[in-house]
Amino acid sequence: MTEVKLTVNGVARGDEVEPRLLLVHYLRETLGLRAANVGCDTTSCGACTVLLDGESVKSCTVLAVQANGRAVTTAEGVVNADGTLGVVQQAFREEHGLQCGFCTPGMVMAVTSLLAENPQPTEQEVREGLEGNFCRCTGYHNIVRAALNAAAKLQTSEVSA
Repeated sequence: MTEVKLTVNGVARGDEVEPRLLLVHYLRETLGLRAANVGCDTTSCGACTVLLDGESVKSCTVLAVQANGRAVTTAEGVVNADGTLGVVQQAFREEHGLQCGFCTPGMVMAVTSLLAENPQPTEQEVREGLEGNFCRCTGYHNIVRAALNAAAKLQTSEVSA
């Protein structure tokens, strides 16, 4: 067993883990956080996408020990302080950027990362930014609209602040 100390959704954690434990399984099984889904275990689908020190990663290919000393953010961690949906999550709801919902947490995290890097993406930049996150239900149109909606809301909130 190996001790890991990391911050998950703003909360400091310390746990003993098997060195071979994947981050997605640490989040789901040890911490009980269910947003990051296990889809393919090969980095193909993106259902397990989380932010690691603010960077979008597929948690099925990161060992929990590799996150030692780092900050992990899951879809549970991007809600507002009062528990309401965050800007990106609300945009997904408004634009119906989900159907079955399996890919949604990973898509939300990919969009969150994209908007942190590029606050005003074009439609093409959103599509390129979501490359590697698959959705088998929506055809991506509403997901792209949700990303653009969130970008506009974030710009408006920065201007009014």
